[in-house]
Amino acid sequence: MHPNVERVIADLRARGATGEVRELPDAARTAKAAADQLGCEVGAIANSLVFEADGAPLLVLTSGAHRVDTVRVAALVGAARVGRATPEFVREATGQAIGGVAPVGHPAPVRTLVDVWLDKYEQVWAAAGLPHTVFPTSFEELLRITGGDPAEVGVDE
Repeated sequence: MHPNVERVIADLRARGATGEVRELPDAARTAKAAADQLGCEVGAIANSLVFEADGAPLLVLTSGAHRVDTVRVAALVGAARVGRATPEFVREATGQAIGGVAPVGHPAPVRTLVDVWLDKYEQVWAAAGLPHTVFPTSFEELLRITGGDPAEVGVDE
């Protein structure tokens, strides 16, 4: 098993999460690709998007049905500027590559916002460290395991 996935599994267990990591047949670098493979609505995919907020990493777990409104997010976190992070910045902050960033398993805590839209689903799916690994969870569990804040972060796609 890949070390990223092992770290995610260990962190999930340490935080009391109950979902089992599942390997998808193909990489799911988009919410639609993940939803198609899992047989769920695209909105039930918890996209893990890393942004740079005034130089600090910010993880936004957003519904796959949303696009993150960076102006809104900047206001929520009190940042002058929030923008997409570079692949290098993402890897440094999370230890994981874009497309497989999990909500947990990072080298250090990352400030996190969790899209309230995810609360509409009993079960949501999040990445588990690689583009072809996911785990089932819930909005409430995501808040608990990440220490994240619930927020309206997006606009409909």
